[in-house]
Amino acid sequence: MKKLTAIILSAFLLLSTVPVQLRAEGDNNPESTKNAEALEAQVLLQRLEEIKNMDMSELTSAEKKELRKEVRETKKTLKTNSKGVYLSVGAIIIVILLLILLL
Repeated sequence: MKKLTAIILSAFLLLSTVPVQLRAEGDNNPESTKNAEALEAQVLLQRLEEIKNMDMSELTSAEKKELRKEVRETKKTLKTNSKGVYLSVGAIIIVILLLILLL
């Protein structure tokens, strides 16, 4: 009886959700946004290279601190714009365990 209740409840929850497609207003050309993002990423990478090649011995501690802050922000921006899928080790282990149990 408990299994039947759980199955009916899960079926109801799965069937009650309806995917809704959202329409975004704006540019319909995804290539132009991809090109703009690629150009922005290229500019940020060039700036990181400039900072890396700078002579740090001439800078004051405040300027060094400002540069470190800029590098952190630039790396954070590049990471958020990468749009990659990241899986933690725990998630991978859970997926493998589920596959083993189901197969």
